[in-house]
Amino acid sequence: MARRDAVSIGEAAALYGLAPSTVRWWERRGVLNEPVREGGKRRYGATDLRRIGLAYLCCVVGRMPLDQAAVVTSGKATRDAWQGAIEAQLVQVERQITELEAARSYLRHALTCTDDDIAGDCPVLDDELATHTPRGRVPAPDLVTAARTGEPPRDESAAPGPPRDERLCPGCRGPVPRSSGGRPRTYCSPACRQRGYRARRGGR
Repeated sequence: MARRDAVSIGEAAALYGLAPSTVRWWERRGVLNEPVREGGKRRYGATDLRRIGLAYLCCVVGRMPLDQAAVVTSGKATRDAWQGAIEAQLVQVERQITELEAARSYLRHALTCTDDDIAGDCPVLDDELATHTPRGRVPAPDLVTAARTGEPPRDESAAPGPPRDERLCPGCRGPVPRSSGGRPRTYCSPACRQRGYRARRGGR
């Protein structure tokens, strides 16, 4: 007989708008500890549910990488260790905020251009390219000369990328199941897709 003070993985995941596959993924990655099983099925008590909520706060709200989130959520690290993981993520968030503020500033500036074709007609574009892009590293008077005398192109084929079988949901950072056909799925569940839509719409 199932414990009355515990719930199934489906109920635990639904409490936070997650897919059960996300909870399993977090368990495999050490973000969550595996719960007690009854009859081979996972059962989640109050502490387990709190831990899933903490994982949601770290991975979804705080956007922490799973290895850092695991330090905070697993209950196995010292206070200094999990505070260090949070501080490291704060540094990354602050950097991203600075980059986004710079992006917003430039895009607002770009809106003031009165030319029909910014690339062809804007009289200040060359200065902006020299100031805000790597083109500024090449001290050449025009773009063609700069392109000829700049650094050789990097071998992009050698750049590491995410494993093909580890497509992660931008909402919860859980695995995205492969679609049987058509376009690849972006989100792991309708709940994450809806959260992403609301975020793009400014919370409306």
